[in-house]
Amino acid sequence: MSYSIAVIGLGYVGLPLAVSLSKHYKTIGFDIDPKRLSELENKHDRTAELTAVDLDKSSLSYTADINDLKGYDIYIVTVPTPVNDDNKPDLTAIKNASKTVGQIISKNAIIVYESTVYPGVTEDICGPIIAQTSGLTQSTDFFLGYSPERINPGDKQHTIETITKVVSGENDKVAQILGEVYGKVTNNNIFLAKDIKTAEAAKVIENAQRDINIAFINEISMIFNKMGISVHDVLEAAATKWNFLPFQPGLVGGHCIGVDPYYLAECSKQLGHDPEVILAGRRINDSMSKFLADQIHDQIQHTPVAGKNANILVLGLTFKENVPDLRNTKVIEVINELKNYGHNVSVHDAHADPAEAKKYYNIDLLDNWNESKNHYDCLVLAVPHKQYNSLSAEHLTPIMSNTAVIADIKGILDSKSLPSTYKYWKL
Repeated sequence: MSYSIAVIGLGYVGLPLAVSLSKHYKTIGFDIDPKRLSELENKHDRTAELTAVDLDKSSLSYTADINDLKGYDIYIVTVPTPVNDDNKPDLTAIKNASKTVGQIISKNAIIVYESTVYPGVTEDICGPIIAQTSGLTQSTDFFLGYSPERINPGDKQHTIETITKVVSGENDKVAQILGEVYGKVTNNNIFLAKDIKTAEAAKVIENAQRDINIAFINEISMIFNKMGISVHDVLEAAATKWNFLPFQPGLVGGHCIGVDPYYLAECSKQLGHDPEVILAGRRINDSMSKFLADQIHDQIQHTPVAGKNANILVLGLTFKENVPDLRNTKVIEVINELKNYGHNVSVHDAHADPAEAKKYYNIDLLDNWNESKNHYDCLVLAVPHKQYNSLSAEHLTPIMSNTAVIADIKGILDSKSLPSTYKYWKL
């Protein structure tokens, strides 16, 4: 059957989904950012998820006018669900999107949410907002569904076309319709969850599980650091066992892993349960920024600039490698901690938008990291963008002091290729 579909929110999740759906259905993409829409109409995706060719071939239309959304059969909401300064779920965007949908839906419309939420948000919070705004009755005049997003920024292997898509509806008919629609873009690789709350729960534990596993690795990194052992060397040895899980240490930021566990924790607290393991993982991972800054500062104290304000070059600001996404990056916390020690910090990122870095973090990114006339006392390889992965003495000696500290957070450099006078440190 043919359906018309409106996708609300054209970010990392909404845009690839909307473009994929437009190959099979009449699809319109809605976003409140006029600059974003202008860029997309000019075949530019600032998130780098889609190429100009992808956008040029797509029949997707764009709008910032909610009136253009009237009369569609299915509305898919893909807005962000962050946490506030107190790490409490911030449902502002999803509530506003629900109001928007409520203003324009007709009877029998299906509204699907992809945003990460705790169980109950779709039916108990979003549904009533739509009902109040529209004057229609939930489960009679309009129907709800939930299909958790699984987009991994920068991942060209696990795309919307290749992943298993979890789908749920408030009744069997809605679930079957959504299974048919999403099946068109996933080669029918669909899992029908028992109900909406089950699908919401599945999503929120996926990233919480990763967070807890990474927290374990980060904690043993701290322990082994006290022993003078590199956790990367330990993991290389441990990985030879067939059932050892290959998690890596580091900064846990971004819009998902560093956020989703707080949604599960909040839901747990509302039920009177203290989520000890979940929040312990969060505390460990949130403490990594200060731990790394402390270790880097300590390494500097064993060089000729000990006790002085060192000149530090940080490579990488985004929350992960090879993406422009600056949301909830933990690198900024490392930078601020180093500044608190009195060090002078310069930053370069091969993918980040300089305007966004300035707007969100007041960071003036360097245009070219390797053309500096400064002699840096320390290099912090914070994000292993592909542009940094083959650094050697040839690249570093022109801009580094002879006794520089090389802090390789991800342990990707070949320390043997560096001058012997450098002090190389990794987790």
